[in-house]
Amino acid sequence: MSRRRTASTKKKLALLVTAAAVAGGGAFALATTSNASQSTAQNAKTLSAANSTVCQGLATALGNNQKFIDGQRAAPDAQSSARIANREAVIAQIKVQQKASGCAVGESAQDSQVAQPAQSAPAGSKTTPAATPPAAGNTGGAAAAGSQVCNGSTVTLSGEAGAPAASSNQFPAGTTLKVTNLDNNKSTTVKVTSVSGSCVLLNNAAFEQVREPGKFLIRRALIQKVG
Repeated sequence: MSRRRTASTKKKLALLVTAAAVAGGGAFALATTSNASQSTAQNAKTLSAANSTVCQGLATALGNNQKFIDGQRAAPDAQSSARIANREAVIAQIKVQQKASGCAVGESAQDSQVAQPAQSAPAGSKTTPAATPPAAGNTGGAAAAGSQVCNGSTVTLSGEAGAPAASSNQFPAGTTLKVTNLDNNKSTTVKVTSVSGSCVLLNNAAFEQVREPGKFLIRRALIQKVG
C-alpha cells in the first residue's frame, strides 16, 4: 500500500509541474504576442505620421507653384509664358513624387492661413480694430540686413534645378537670405533669383542642404536677410 501511495504522489507532483510549465509558457507566448502587436502598431503609426508630413510638404510645394502661375496669368508680362511653362514642369515633377510617396496626386495646399470668420463681440464691450497686415511684396525688401523676416513662414522646395538659390514674392532678385532649419540646425545662404508665390522657396539644391531625410517641408524655419 505504501508503494502505491508513494507512486501516486509522485505522479501527481509530476503532473502539477508539467501543468505549471505549460501555463508559464502560454503566458510568455501571450506576452510576446502582445509586445509584437504593440510594436507593429507603433511602427505603423510612425510611418503614417512620416508619410503625412511628406504629403503635406509636396502639397504645399504644388500649391505655391500653382499660386505663382495664377499670379503670372493675372498680371502677365513678356516673360510670363516662359515662367509658367517652367512652373508647370515643376508641378508635373511634384505629382510624380506624390505618386511615388503614396500621396493624393495633384493635392494642393497654399502656404497661407485661411481667414477665420469674425465673431460678434458681446453687447457693451469695446473692440479694437485689428491692424491691417502689410501687403505682400512690400515688407521683406525693406527689412534691415541681419534682421529676421517672414516670421512664421514654412519653407518648401520650388522643384527647380540648378545651383542653390531661392525664389520669393517679397524680396527682389539679388537679395541674399539665410535659411535655418531649427529642427536640425542646418543652414543655407542663398540669393533670390526669381519670383514665387511664397515668402521663400528653396530650389532642390538649396533644400537638400537643410532638409531632414524624407521631408519636403520645414515647419520651424529662421529666415534672415543677409548683408
